[in-house]
Amino acid sequence: MARNVEFNEEEAIRKAMEVFWKKGYNGTSLRDLTDAMKINSSSLYNTIGNKHELFVKCIKNYTETRMAELKKAAGDTQSPLQAIIYLINHAVSSIVDGNSCMAIKTAFEMAADDKNIQAILKADNNFTHEFLRSLITKARELGELDADEDPETLTDYLSSIYTGWYESYIIHQDPIRIRKMAQYLINQLSR
Repeated sequence: MARNVEFNEEEAIRKAMEVFWKKGYNGTSLRDLTDAMKINSSSLYNTIGNKHELFVKCIKNYTETRMAELKKAAGDTQSPLQAIIYLINHAVSSIVDGNSCMAIKTAFEMAADDKNIQAILKADNNFTHEFLRSLITKARELGELDADEDPETLTDYLSSIYTGWYESYIIHQDPIRIRKMAQYLINQLSR
């Protein structure tokens, strides 16, 4: 008689996401996943699917969680500029604490060849872009940012800076360097 598969799928996906986050898609074996999830491979295939289907669920979970965190962080302050500064500092903390950004890592590893992953990351990027642009627009309207600042260009600039910081930290492993760049950016925005 076949055993019933009993496990918390949400918890299993979170554990798998941690492995993918650390090792990347290509560096993660099925054994790494089943060990972390504390299930056997047949349970994985019967409930979630193959490695790629699991990864898709993990990256969706990651991006959805990040979107919710961004909304909450912005909602916790009345100042759009302070929300932007919070997001900058949060990015720095993520980088120097070694968690990096799973979306950025995945973009470089898989998005060029995997249209499904590309679509998930594009939706995440579009959300983040619109979210930042709206904060910048509100900050301009309230006089927290110079009225001459173009929200679209500044949003693109901030997005590219985050990616550059991740790359810099991977190469140099220098948290002071990242913090200095972030403080310089904050100083420029706050003038």
